[in-house]
Amino acid sequence: MLSVKKSLLALALGGLGIGTTEFTMMGLLPDVAKNFAITIPQAGHLISAYALGVVIGAPLLVLLGGAYPPKKVLLFLMMIFTFFNALTALAPDYHMMLLTRLLSGLPHGAFFGVGSVVATRIAEKGKEATAISVMFAGLTVANLMMVPLGTYIGHNYTWRYTFGVIVVIGLITLLSIKLWMPAMEARKGANVKTELALFKRLDAWLLIAITSIGTGGLFAWISYIAPLMINVTRFSSETVSSIMVIAGFGMFVGNIIGGKMADRLSPAKSCIVSMLAIVVCLLIDYAVASNQALTLIMTFVTGAITFTLGTPIQVLMIRTARESEMLGAAASQASFNIGNALGAFLGGLPIAAGFGLASPLLVGVIMAATGVLLTFVLIRRQQQNNFQPIVEY
Repeated sequence: MLSVKKSLLALALGGLGIGTTEFTMMGLLPDVAKNFAITIPQAGHLISAYALGVVIGAPLLVLLGGAYPPKKVLLFLMMIFTFFNALTALAPDYHMMLLTRLLSGLPHGAFFGVGSVVATRIAEKGKEATAISVMFAGLTVANLMMVPLGTYIGHNYTWRYTFGVIVVIGLITLLSIKLWMPAMEARKGANVKTELALFKRLDAWLLIAITSIGTGGLFAWISYIAPLMINVTRFSSETVSSIMVIAGFGMFVGNIIGGKMADRLSPAKSCIVSMLAIVVCLLIDYAVASNQALTLIMTFVTGAITFTLGTPIQVLMIRTARESEMLGAAASQASFNIGNALGAFLGGLPIAAGFGLASPLLVGVIMAATGVLLTFVLIRRQQQNNFQPIVEY
C-alpha cells in the first residue's frame, strides 16, 4: 500500500510542477511585460504559446513513446519539462521566452495522459478514478498554493526565481519517479497504427468535443474572474489574490469529490452530474454577482463543482479509447486546453459587445449545457452499440 501511495505522490508532484508553470504565468504577465518592455497583450501570447505546446505535444509525444515502458516515458517527459522551464528562467528576450514556453508545454498533456493510465494500473480495483484524482491533486494544489506564491515572488523579486522554483519541483519529481514508480512493461502490440485508430471512432471525437466545449464553462468563468470581482462585485484589486485562493481551495476539494464520484457512479453519469451542477453554479454566480458575501461563497462552490469534472471525463476517455488509452488520455488533456482557449475567447465576445463583465458566466452556462447534451448522445450511442468499456488495466 505504501509503495502505491508513493507512486501516486510522484505523479502528483508532476501535476504540481505542471500546474504551477501553466497558471502562474497569468499572475506574472505585468512583471514579464515590464522586464522585456512589451505590452500586456504581447505578454499574453506566452500563455497561448504554452497552450499550443500542450495541444501539439500531447498526441505527438504519446505516439513516440507508446512502445516504451511507462516509467521511462514519464522520466523523459519530466526531463523535457524541467529543461525547458530552466531555459525559460534564463530567457534573454521575449522571443526566446515565447519559444521556451511553447516547448515547455509539449510534455504537459502527455504526462497527464500516460500518468492517468499508470494511475489506473497501480490502483486498487474499483478505485481507478480516485487514483487519477490523486495525480490531479497536484494541479489543484498548484492553484491553491504555488500560483499565489509564484506571483508574490515575481512581484517582489523577479519572475525568473519563480521558474527556478518550478525547475526544483521538476527535479524532485524526476527523483520521485525514479525511486517510487514501479517498473511496468510497455503495452503489447502498441504502435502508431493502433494508437491512431482512436481517431477513427466517433465516440472519441464526441469525447473530445465534450471536453473542449463542456469544460469551457470553467474557463469562461475563471478567465474573467478578476475584472468581475473588481468592477461588478466591488472588491478591491488587492483582494483578488485572496479570492483566487478561495477558488483554488474549492478546486482542491472538488477534485477529490470528482474521483470518488466517478468510482461510485459511471464516469459518463458523473460527467453529466458535474456539468449540470456547473450550469446551476454559473447561473447563481450571475444572479449574485453584485453581492460580496454570496459571491465569496459561490467562488468556493463553483471552484469545487467545476473540478469534479476532470477525473470522470479522463476515465471515460481511457475506457472508451480501449487499445489507445494513453493517446486518448493525452488527447483529453489537449482538449482541456482547447476548452481553455474557447472559454476565454467566447466569454470575451459579449464583453466586447457591451453586455457587461458578468456576461461570460452565461456563455459558460451554454457551453456546459452543450457538454451535457453531447454526453447524452455518447451514452445513447454506447447503449445502442452494446459498448462494454474496459475496466481492467
